[in-house]
Amino acid sequence: MEFPSGFLQHLASLPDYEASLFEQAHHAEVPVSIRYNPSKKKSSASTELTSVPWTTEGYYLPSRPLFTMDPLLHAGAYYVQEAGSMLLEQALKQSVDLNQSLKVLDLCAAPGGKSTLLQSLLSANSLLVANEVIQSRVNILKENLIKWGGMNVVITQNDPKDFQVLPGFFEVMVIDAPCSGSGLFRRDPSAMQEWSLSAIQLCVERQRRIIADTWSALSTDGILVYATCSFSKEENEAQVDWILNQFDVESVPLKMQEQWGIRQTITENHGYAYRCWPHLSKGEGFFMAVFRKKSIQEVIPIKTKNKNLITAATAQSLASFVQSSISLSWVMQGKYIAAVLPEHLSLIQFLMERLRVRYAGVEAGQLLHNEWIPEPALALASAMQPNRELVELDENKAIAFLRKESFMIEGVSKGWQWVGYQSLGLGWIKFLGNRLNNYHPSSWRIRMNA
Repeated sequence: MEFPSGFLQHLASLPDYEASLFEQAHHAEVPVSIRYNPSKKKSSASTELTSVPWTTEGYYLPSRPLFTMDPLLHAGAYYVQEAGSMLLEQALKQSVDLNQSLKVLDLCAAPGGKSTLLQSLLSANSLLVANEVIQSRVNILKENLIKWGGMNVVITQNDPKDFQVLPGFFEVMVIDAPCSGSGLFRRDPSAMQEWSLSAIQLCVERQRRIIADTWSALSTDGILVYATCSFSKEENEAQVDWILNQFDVESVPLKMQEQWGIRQTITENHGYAYRCWPHLSKGEGFFMAVFRKKSIQEVIPIKTKNKNLITAATAQSLASFVQSSISLSWVMQGKYIAAVLPEHLSLIQFLMERLRVRYAGVEAGQLLHNEWIPEPALALASAMQPNRELVELDENKAIAFLRKESFMIEGVSKGWQWVGYQSLGLGWIKFLGNRLNNYHPSSWRIRMNA
């Protein structure tokens, strides 16, 4: 691996940087880690795996399998995530009461690793807003969150400044800021082509704009988690000092166990920051700092116009198609009907009136010519499910379904069938007697050959 010109010299003054060990780590095999979905995890899933010590459901794999061809990945049973970025779990557990009802913003959320982790950590009555400004990245964020199966999630597509209409709304904000990406060189060597000192400065300016634009949306005593996948001091410790200078905040220290290999640094303004180095911990480069907002923040009152509600007749027809052990409310999202928790209904309507909401709750389906047309999210949800038996597919048929191919199943009746793999829902087919229609979304289908 040949690093960009000037890169190693750029790191030379950083604490805990050891040139020879750092370079050796970048020529070593890249660690592979996954994080299980606690709402879909099999009890035997992690029996023989080594755990990622700073997170509850994270595990290292002995080698990298062909994830794309595993139906369990598509069912949302686990997420492939770099181990260092799972450190977010410690930030939340050590700074907020996760048993409380929280409103949480994941501002730069795509592709969804931290959003799925947040959703797993938060209480059921908390609400996660996962935001991504770029259209193509919103789509993959939406796909991953739908597969994860949570109901207490809203996906938005907004510029950071758009959140200024929500003063004091969020108790927690996570900003995994766009950065120069040097912490990912080992995993993604192509990132080296984009690295330069001028690119770092552009990232610094962008990171500051993002923080400043969204600051008013954080409540008094609210928690900001700032993170990057960069090694550069300018994007990390210098940004911690900028935040401490710019805003009325306190830096929140975290406890890290020595054997984890995660290093605490103290910035010039006495801020606490945490680095993952690939030669010290089993993962890639990651940086994180936690702040508590001290300034008094005006809070916007939650008022809504009660739009987008469905009729009683539609609600009654839904009852025959959906079953749930919890109470549900229903809201229109364009032509689709989505299930949300009753305690989130007014909040979601409120957000719909102020932000570009792309998805909320669980999109169950739509009524078309008096026929209920189910959506994939209903097949993949954890808190609710279709009012019918799951048709179990073997691995070959599950792959055929995920390729959006046609296949046959013996002994099923005509109509909509909920199909799955190892007791986890995958999606929908419609059996017509002599053939079936595969309703797996075209944009989600497996395109590679095994």
